[in-house]
Amino acid sequence: MRPLLALTLAGICLGSIIPGTTANALPLPGCAGRVEIAHARIARVEKNGALILTDGRAVMLEGIRLPLTDRGPAGLGDDALGALRSLALAAPLTLTAIPPKEDRYDRVRAQAFGDSWIQTELLKRGLARVELAPDRSECAAELYAAEKQARSSGAGLWAFAAMAVRKPETLGVADEGSFQLVEGKIMQAANHDGRVFLDFSSDYRRGFSATIAPEDHRMFRAVRPPVEELTGHTVRLRGMVEDYGGRPEIAISSPAQIEFVN
Repeated sequence: MRPLLALTLAGICLGSIIPGTTANALPLPGCAGRVEIAHARIARVEKNGALILTDGRAVMLEGIRLPLTDRGPAGLGDDALGALRSLALAAPLTLTAIPPKEDRYDRVRAQAFGDSWIQTELLKRGLARVELAPDRSECAAELYAAEKQARSSGAGLWAFAAMAVRKPETLGVADEGSFQLVEGKIMQAANHDGRVFLDFSSDYRRGFSATIAPEDHRMFRAVRPPVEELTGHTVRLRGMVEDYGGRPEIAISSPAQIEFVN
């Protein structure tokens, strides 16, 4: 498996280590950006996963999705929050960020490092899934690798069928509004009036599709093979399921949402 992102973001080193350490001498990966807040002390972790610093600033962990509102087993969200609180409060954190550094609520969008890299630690325990924002794709390879480790061992949320990677034919409009990982072969890839359709069924009127809007297509220009030529490729993609005319669909706005599956 290789993330599609690796084909598109030339110049971003996903595996290098840059000089600098966290408060606890944990090396910072080169993909994580510059230190935004050093020796950050966490006062509390809120129910939405926000880290509230002792100076009042709020921080959101970039690149992962905690199972707080997902349709998973009862108690899974509490387990994830409990682990996050333990990791965040264990030691002062080093927080790195890449522009845009804040969300619309003025919360810092950060990678967090204490005794461990908090994002990858939660992923390895199966207490989070990778969710990369359209405008942020740093450390995609590292985050996917950590998630794969938990998925392969059935750790945490991956032990439950409700959280498993889905086959395209199992998706329906009842899944609308849920975050899903979907793996299957693209039966037809095509560009219609600037919008790219990745159909996973020979009956595109009923089966599952992924779409790339015209305004997002420029993000995929460096992809090889081009997204319009992905017919026959097996991929794993992720995103929110939408109901489009009675069939399930996921909008793809970043190459980082797609992985090739060998």
